[in-house]
Amino acid sequence: MAAADRAGQVTLRIATCRCGALTATCTGEPVRISVCHCLECQKRSGSAFAVQARWPLDQVELSGAFHEWVRTGTSGKPATFRFCPTCGATVTFVSASMPDLTAVPVGAFADPTFPPPRFSVFETRMHPWTGVTGEDVEHWN
Repeated sequence: MAAADRAGQVTLRIATCRCGALTATCTGEPVRISVCHCLECQKRSGSAFAVQARWPLDQVELSGAFHEWVRTGTSGKPATFRFCPTCGATVTFVSASMPDLTAVPVGAFADPTFPPPRFSVFETRMHPWTGVTGEDVEHWN
């Protein structure tokens, strides 16, 4: 759900878990929106890829109970995932590869008008029937 005032007020976007007990309120526009095709993001999302938006840490407020799980990525750097203890949905995560940013899965916003991704990463793991299009998208293997 996105809310923006035409008078120039700051945009607020609210992401929730599936049961609604855990929310992330994101202030302002995301600084990065990306699609990841790595196998771990596929497992996390339950899809052939994952889409996430990132904000500076101080622009994301998490409300509600959550559990944390830390996983070391292929880069050797850890990522901390925060998820709902009731429904299990991941609502935010922070990676040591981008330590000043909080990532929020775009699906948690349940907003079909959310801005499109500008980055597509781990494309060597991309399913051949998928693709991220757009003239402004950077493609990384």
